[in-house]
Amino acid sequence: MKPPRLDPPLFGDPLGVVASPETLRFLARRRSASALGLTAPAPSGSELETLLRIAARAPDHGKLAPWRFVTLAGEDKSSFVSRLDQIAARRPDADTARTRLAKLAAPPLSVVVISSPKPGKIPDWEQTLSAGAVCFGLILAAQAMGYGANWITDWYAYDPQVLSLLGLDSGERVCGFVHIGTAAEAPLERARPDMGAIVTQWRP
Repeated sequence: MKPPRLDPPLFGDPLGVVASPETLRFLARRRSASALGLTAPAPSGSELETLLRIAARAPDHGKLAPWRFVTLAGEDKSSFVSRLDQIAARRPDADTARTRLAKLAAPPLSVVVISSPKPGKIPDWEQTLSAGAVCFGLILAAQAMGYGANWITDWYAYDPQVLSLLGLDSGERVCGFVHIGTAAEAPLERARPDMGAIVTQWRP
């Protein structure tokens, strides 16, 4: 059974820091599901609304919300993939490009997270990082809701014709396609970084 819809806090509500060992256990075992193995059912309309609202709680210096979402589902998604197939067929790497569309076509739901930096004093880089945090938050929320999820970029995240098809404005970029559905099988644990090789303590 999927968790119920969560009511968001009201502006100004106190949000205390509360220890959550269960959240730590969840994060310690987090693993992306194979996009090719994501099947129906996908999140319902109300569940998707909850997922996007949670993802939008990402760190956001300046409170700019420098990102937006485009959802792809059902017949509309099939039409989108068909249009991308036509674009792929005209690329120099047509065979490879068309093959890579399988990861986009298979999942029943995809959310395109678009980085949309706002002009002002907040550096674009920080705003882009915020969009990346949105992608990760969306994956975490989907998996916490019991669905499989995968964050992918491929040629269609950078192709000018695809960006036009998605309606991106100048200065906007695709931060990722987050695919969501029911995992056909449990993903296997993969190799993880050697923490000793990537962690240092600064000393004067």
